[in-house]
Amino acid sequence: MLSAPSGVSMESVDLTHVLKWRPLQSPCNTTVLYSVQFQGEFELSVLNGSWVDAPECQQTRHTHCDLTFDLGSDSDYNLHVRAQCGSTLSPWTDLSPPFNRRDTVLTVPEMAVTVVGDVLQVSFNKLPHPAVVSVTVWKKGDEQQPSIYMLSAEQTMLPVAALQEGAEYCIRAQTVLNSQIHSSSTATQCVSITAPDAAWKKPTTVTLTVITMAGLLFAVFWSVVHCRPDACQTYFKKEPLPRTLQPDRNIQIQISPEEVELCDPIHVVPSADSPDWRAEDLKH
Repeated sequence: MLSAPSGVSMESVDLTHVLKWRPLQSPCNTTVLYSVQFQGEFELSVLNGSWVDAPECQQTRHTHCDLTFDLGSDSDYNLHVRAQCGSTLSPWTDLSPPFNRRDTVLTVPEMAVTVVGDVLQVSFNKLPHPAVVSVTVWKKGDEQQPSIYMLSAEQTMLPVAALQEGAEYCIRAQTVLNSQIHSSSTATQCVSITAPDAAWKKPTTVTLTVITMAGLLFAVFWSVVHCRPDACQTYFKKEPLPRTLQPDRNIQIQISPEEVELCDPIHVVPSADSPDWRAEDLKH
């Protein structure tokens, strides 16, 4: 006889319900297949306790089954799973205790806050259905008078308008299911409200500056490329050099009398010991 699956459990996070079990340990000469059935309040009371096959989990090789769309009410659900090896079927293994989607674990929502003029835009990445998100907004320093907004799973962004210019507002949020189950709150985010036109002033100024500079550079470049010689001489005149910087090829350097070199003739008399003097005496 084929043994029944073991370790059957339900993992439910943000209203996503996945039934899990351990792989079959009994020997099987072919691939082991698994099937899942569920039974809710409607099946118990109206259909005389019948079981419904989970459509996506019949003769599957996996050891898990996503039942998110099958368990769509807040009633208790009985679930069981069995194994199959060839034509041999194992007994059913029931989930204990029964599952109710109110037992799901809600995680902290992913929140992003932006400011557009005097409007706060609070957006969320993904919200579990049918849960809602409770958004709390208050002006900093006035925490005792917050504003609370409820955002359904179909919405992705909450606009909060007509806020005080120059004031600082703080926001936090949490996921809520049936006003009974709450996730933890997000970290508080505080932002300042600017003037309605301040959001576009800076980028507009930068854009206009870039366009103006580009236009000036284009005009200068076009003028240089398309300038006719006569027009260029008119607009770009060559100014003469000052007289002090002009070269003068007829410059004469005047020398004062004091700077003239004086030369006097010098008569050299040979000394008595010199050979020329002795030769002269021998002649006489």
